[in-house]
Amino acid sequence: MKRILMLVMAGMLLSACGAPKSGAIEAADYWARSGLKDGNSAAYMLIANGTAQDDELIGVSSEVARAVEVHLSQMGADGVMQMIPQESVAVASSGELELKPGSYHVMIIGLTQDLNVGDSISLTLHFKNHADITLTVPVQDAADMGGSGMDGHNTMP
Repeated sequence: MKRILMLVMAGMLLSACGAPKSGAIEAADYWARSGLKDGNSAAYMLIANGTAQDDELIGVSSEVARAVEVHLSQMGADGVMQMIPQESVAVASSGELELKPGSYHVMIIGLTQDLNVGDSISLTLHFKNHADITLTVPVQDAADMGGSGMDGHNTMP
């Protein structure tokens, strides 16, 4: 009987691993593109809302740039890729928001320093209802992450 109880408890513990904590919003798989001082970069991640309330990503901040914005890349009717700044982006209850090349992404504008592969930067995510989340984001080469470079932002000055 003890053995069965231990197996049941182990299974419950394993099933809870990997899911966002109830009542929390979490970020995972985050990384930023390399870039040169005075140029631009972009950051990508997966945001999971483990709360019972819909929320919104209302901004991002960092000390490595003059401005940080959330953008949406989308193809315009004229066939030209457009970058549209977003005042907020919804993160549904028990849902996920993927920030990726060619879609929603964090735009890091006017770098105050070079971002070299292997460096890390601090990004703080600001939400409408949830506490801020500060991340230590690794700087990587887009080719290493499977990035298409299709977010339309030139990371060179």
